[in-house]
Amino acid sequence: MYVNILFMNINQTITVCCPPLLDGRLTSEDANYLATIFRVLGEPARLQIMSLIAFQPAQEVCACELVETLGLAQPTVSHHLKVLYEAGLLTKERRGTWIYYRILPEKLAMLRNALS
Repeated sequence: MYVNILFMNINQTITVCCPPLLDGRLTSEDANYLATIFRVLGEPARLQIMSLIAFQPAQEVCACELVETLGLAQPTVSHHLKVLYEAGLLTKERRGTWIYYRILPEKLAMLRNALS
């Protein structure tokens, strides 16, 4: 079939249905990192730990305080703290025989920004 485009009205305005999706786009590297962090936070006990630390006046907690509060065995609490620490969400400081954990505020800000 032959179409003569000289007689077609090509002065019509082209309407775009949606704006481009480039604004606020995560890179693949960022998305992979965030997915790892969200998997770590997908464990309810870890979310509770983060919440407990965040709501303390000094925003730190001794590992020993979490065992009774969470109702979990000490090795289980230690495992969750280790996972949060290795994910880069917590920092720790040894004071004598006890280890105190703090949330890294820049990591929380990163998560907040990724979701907003």
